Parts: sequence; structure tokens; C-alpha cells
Amino acid sequence: MEFLGVPFTEWVGYAAMATVLVSFLMKSVTRLRIVNSFGCLLFVVYGVLLDPISKPIIITNIAILLINLYYIIKKV
Repeated sequence: MEFLGVPFTEWVGYAAMATVLVSFLMKSVTRLRIVNSFGCLLFVVYGVLLDPISKPIIITNIAILLINLYYIIKKV
């Protein structure tokens, strides 16, 4: 599936990249971690959609997601 000549998988990668970049503009560390976690989830989806799947992208972003969740839960 394509949109504007760009495959869907690539759009997921761009969305993940943009979300992670925007997360670093947050002044609140908690908000940064929440937005960054969403970006990591998108990167995991992106890694799964790639053919062949990209284990380094998946593993790295799951690890970052778990670290973010740990600190978000710890703060509550």
C-alpha cells in the first residue's frame, strides 16, 4: 500500500522518527517519556513491518520503551 508514492511502512518510520524528535523538545521529563514511548512503539511496528524484520530496531526500541515505562510508573 502506498500514499503519495511512498510505501506505508516508510510512513510508519517517518512518523516514528518525527515523534521521537518532537519528544526531545518537551520541557517536562514525564511528557518527554510519554511521547518518546509512543515513538518507540511506532519504531517497533516499523521494525516488524520491514521485510525482513529488523531485530535491532525492535529490540532497541522495546528496551527504551521499558525504561520509559519504568520511570513513568516510578514517578506516579
